[in-house]
Amino acid sequence: MPEAPGRRERLGRWLVPAAALLLLLFGDLDPERPEVTRMAAVALLMAGWWITEAIPIPATSLLPVALFPLLGILDGRSTASTYFNHLIFLFIGGFLFALSMQRWNLHRRIALRILRILGTSAPMVLLGFMASTWFLSMWISNTASTMMMVPMALAILVPFKEHLEKDEARRLGVVLILGVAYSASIGGMATLIGTPPNLSFARILEIIFPAAPEISFADWFLFALPTSAVFVTIAWAVLCKLAKLKRGPMPVGSDLFHKEHKAMGPMTSEQRWIGGLFLVLIFGWMFRADMELFGATIPGWSRLLPNPSMVDDGTVAIVVALCLFLIPSKSRPGEALMDWKGASGIKWGIVLLFGGGFALAKGFLTSGLSDWFGQQLAALSDVPPVVLVLVVCLTITFLTELTSNMATTEVVLPVLAAMAVAVETDPLLLMIPATLSASCAFMLPVATAPNAIAFGSGEIKITDMMRYGFLLNLIGVGLIVATIFLIGVTVLDIEPGVLPEWASTQGTAPQHH
Repeated sequence: MPEAPGRRERLGRWLVPAAALLLLLFGDLDPERPEVTRMAAVALLMAGWWITEAIPIPATSLLPVALFPLLGILDGRSTASTYFNHLIFLFIGGFLFALSMQRWNLHRRIALRILRILGTSAPMVLLGFMASTWFLSMWISNTASTMMMVPMALAILVPFKEHLEKDEARRLGVVLILGVAYSASIGGMATLIGTPPNLSFARILEIIFPAAPEISFADWFLFALPTSAVFVTIAWAVLCKLAKLKRGPMPVGSDLFHKEHKAMGPMTSEQRWIGGLFLVLIFGWMFRADMELFGATIPGWSRLLPNPSMVDDGTVAIVVALCLFLIPSKSRPGEALMDWKGASGIKWGIVLLFGGGFALAKGFLTSGLSDWFGQQLAALSDVPPVVLVLVVCLTITFLTELTSNMATTEVVLPVLAAMAVAVETDPLLLMIPATLSASCAFMLPVATAPNAIAFGSGEIKITDMMRYGFLLNLIGVGLIVATIFLIGVTVLDIEPGVLPEWASTQGTAPQHH
């Protein structure tokens, strides 16, 4: 039987619509533009229902389709068209590859290979699990990578528990499971498809600032990968230090992971095909558009096409993903690497959630609510950019502990875009740190799916998660603030304190890096 709604859901179901209705009937944010108040009421309703989960999150995401036309914010056809776009296809293509990896067990082979290399001392076992999860989470969902690695970690703990003191075994178990969950979230930061907030950012930027340079897969990767790699290394060191893990060899066979890997047998034809196509996909994403490196321009392969500007990362994802349906399986005659039954595992609820966030951003822009927020926030123009970014990161990090990181991102990014224009700074300077911060909630089980899976393992208490997670939250904030100023200014052409021309121009065609 389905669970009865909890107190938070029941309160959200009635109090949030009541608050939105009061704002709609009695609020007057801008006397000259009544649609500003109407849009604020819709945003309040969506944010409130997303936070309380009064109704399923994907269902809340459909509110713009119902309310925008009725309230005169945006017509039905325009609202509907915001729900599906090239970034949705980037997500679908990436997810099809994730499903095919899981179908043919390639993800497990990759993880065991990494664990074989790193050995069986306690810090190295932790590093092996974290490195495996971190790498996998760049390409498959954080939830899927955690779901795969946690049972493996629990199985590995059994021989350790037999030979270690009870307290030492428990500490190792806690950091091993937490390390998997944390590295899944950190790995997702590194790529545009790694976690839903990253794709939301790219599309919301495109909606609010049509003239903004495209943030391609390669642009994001070059900026976010160093941040993510440094963070996962620091997280590993912090977990080792706080858990007082001993560096010496552990009392288990040094060939433990070798045996597990050997038991899988030789690499199958399907795994080789998927691995090869996956490399083609990464190459296609990384080198599609021209890339600026150390003052030199590496021409993108799309230049070979008649109309390079017509191809985007979503095109590449679908072209390569379609090959999965064409290449036959050797071990299962009559089947392909992927069939539609397997493809139906795509998270369509997340697709709707994306769409709801895109529609919300469009509503902010069309109604004038973005301008209204900008006027209210103009007083912050004297605050140094580094302080603004720090406050944004802290707010999003700790807000996401209690709410969906996706919902938080989609509500906050349009407001931050307006704030950036109001204080005359580059919108990327606020929007990108906010997006990354949404992946840095490590303190509570409800904050992210990886946290929830880790807590569900039975090895973790909430006090453990809060003890390790609070410190990592603060480290994440510091790291994101540092890298946006150190790396972002170069890789993404961000100029703190300068409003770029594209941010003050609406309606022109997007540029390309």
